[in-house]
Amino acid sequence: MIWRIRILALLVVFALAGVGAWLLVRQTPETGAGSVGGLVVDAEIGGPFTLTDQNGQPFGLADLAGDYALVYFGYTFCPDVCPTELGKIATVIDLLGADGERIAPVLITIDPVRDTVEVLHDYVPLFHERLIGLTGTPEDIRAVAKRYRVYYSKVESAEFADYLMDHSSFIYLVSPDGRVIAMYGYGTDAGKIADAIRRHIQG
Repeated sequence: MIWRIRILALLVVFALAGVGAWLLVRQTPETGAGSVGGLVVDAEIGGPFTLTDQNGQPFGLADLAGDYALVYFGYTFCPDVCPTELGKIATVIDLLGADGERIAPVLITIDPVRDTVEVLHDYVPLFHERLIGLTGTPEDIRAVAKRYRVYYSKVESAEFADYLMDHSSFIYLVSPDGRVIAMYGYGTDAGKIADAIRRHIQG
């Protein structure tokens, strides 16, 4: 019964996050001139930030200037969704071939208490050698999450030795000038994301 209640709660969380996202974005047609795929942002999402990378160095949006970026908000203790999406980002970069060199993969933690510099340093290379892991103070993370309209919440239960994090799950495509130009929801096929990014790159 407890598991059923928890599953129902998670479904409600993701449904609400999805509704919120649809209020901010619109679906791009899969075909037609100028089609770029994914969710195209109609509201102001994203913006400047400065956090700390897995090497303990300051890292901000300005450090991505000139490159596209795939940004994901998650956490290293995530048992399923986050590893799946980070693995997908790595696959997208591989599928893009030479164009993949123009994509900076980025993980921004929503669990800065546990996701220290040391933890991120060991974690991010498991997915891609160029994956950038970013952490900061809880206040820093709240500020960045607010800019990107990211939902997250700590969940504690007697069933687990430690807590989990409920959170929205989108991969953000950031343009070389720092704008969020598309979002890809959980479950979006890596091939479709790669095709969409290729269309962006080729103009």
